[in-house]
Amino acid sequence: MPSAAQIKMLGKELNINPYLTAILLQRGIDSVESARKFFRPSLNELHDPFLMRDMDQAVDRLKKAIDTHEKILIYGDYDVDGTTAVALVYNYLSSFYNNCQVYIPDRNKEGYGVSKAGVEYAGANNITLIIALDCGIKASDMVVLANSKGIDFIICDHHLPDDEIPHAAAVLDPKRSDCTYPFKELSGCGLGFKLMQAFAKRYKTEHDVYQYLDLVAVSIASDIVPITGENRILSYFGIKKLNENPLPGLKALKEISVLKHDLDVSGIVFTLGPRINAAGRVAHASAAVELLISKTEAQAAELAQQVNSKNDLRKEFDLSITEEALAMIEDDDFLRHARSTVLFKNTWHKGVIGIVASRCIEKFYRPTVILTESNGKITGSARSVNGFDLYQAIERCSDLLEKFGGHKYAAGLTMEKENLEAFRQRFEEVVSNSITDEQLTPVIEVDVPVKFDAITPRFVNILKQMAPFGPENHKPVFEARNVSVFNALSSFKDKHLRFLAKQEGNNNVLQAVAFDLAEYYDRLAAGRSFSMVFTVEENVYNGNTGIQLRVKDIKFD
Repeated sequence: MPSAAQIKMLGKELNINPYLTAILLQRGIDSVESARKFFRPSLNELHDPFLMRDMDQAVDRLKKAIDTHEKILIYGDYDVDGTTAVALVYNYLSSFYNNCQVYIPDRNKEGYGVSKAGVEYAGANNITLIIALDCGIKASDMVVLANSKGIDFIICDHHLPDDEIPHAAAVLDPKRSDCTYPFKELSGCGLGFKLMQAFAKRYKTEHDVYQYLDLVAVSIASDIVPITGENRILSYFGIKKLNENPLPGLKALKEISVLKHDLDVSGIVFTLGPRINAAGRVAHASAAVELLISKTEAQAAELAQQVNSKNDLRKEFDLSITEEALAMIEDDDFLRHARSTVLFKNTWHKGVIGIVASRCIEKFYRPTVILTESNGKITGSARSVNGFDLYQAIERCSDLLEKFGGHKYAAGLTMEKENLEAFRQRFEEVVSNSITDEQLTPVIEVDVPVKFDAITPRFVNILKQMAPFGPENHKPVFEARNVSVFNALSSFKDKHLRFLAKQEGNNNVLQAVAFDLAEYYDRLAAGRSFSMVFTVEENVYNGNTGIQLRVKDIKFD
């Protein structure tokens, strides 16, 4: 917690109350200048793309391809980040150059990353430049194969590199140890944007690339990258465009999602992201790219229907496999008490196992790997819990794996069938030896304790300006003590609560809603005093705007 003197000084300079000042200080905003940059994001604050290692070579190689009418293949991963990256680069380049094609690998046949089939396709179609987006940093062998066919690569990837960097025409990855680019956490689509920004800066009009920031915002939200630094600027303006003037494909997706409010990061994560992802999870992700590069609203509306029906199918797979996975844990004494979860079934749909891993963590809070069979191999997705480095744990099992990749909280892996049992044992051993009891317990982190009388319309207005919220800039969580139900306690759908809350010692009565906390109804009805943690939001009902507390947990005094 910042010192009282720090809070007082910055609060006075910014003219905001101590609670909000403390939150800013906790997030590294400790001066009027850093507060200005935080509250008033500006596209002028984006870093010069040429600060990135290999950007000059990338732009030169792209310019040469365009000048000599080469065929360019825009190659991307099949998830939201990959498909939005491909759509952004294709949309921009095809606006002035008509010799571009798109390639998305088939999740089931080709798997993650640059595939041999993709390079063979490029060779058979006289393509001489591949721009790889959201993949490629571990594709040294595929770059060698491409070079043997006279094909160059520009790699735009944000995953951790191996010791060997592929020998491509250019490798853009801020996580390269020899790259001094000031911001390390761009999404794959963000990197595609930086390449197009650099090209436009040198040869076109930089402003033209900004019309695709809605795609960048969707990738940042869906890929769960930190919403700080450059990502904050990109998502701020991208969300603004998404709400005011989205590209036809995103507009159609918004309409089919029947959204009642403007989108924010969590709105993207729960509505647009799953629909874009669903295309590649249950069929081929090229359908998502076709939607995102649609030129007309009529074409986009038709493609959005198709993508939406894939999402309905994805939900069915997701629910049935999750039920099966949870039952496997419940029915196995060892699995119930283990410190990790590793589950395998050869009939599970490869496209939804990452979602299933996340669902299992909601019930059994520990690092989780869900595996299925694909092309004669065992392949799967892993998800972690707060504070535990999953990538490092998997790396310690690497001798049992054919390939793996990812980051601290999410990863993918492939192994031979005979290694499954050894991997299960090793992973449990690695996790058991390195995870703490605290990391195995879900915790709600509170930013600051607050008094109800501080929660005014001005307070809420300043909070709103701290958005977009997401990793490393989460929505502030408050704690209030000595609270009781003032009036209007009701439960709805047998799961949720709504009530008016009052805090001892002040007069501010506030509307509260508590999802999935109906178990507390009787104790609240009995008038017991309690503490609660909550976020603060605006609630619009029948045209009236009021303050609402969204309760995350309740603890009785």
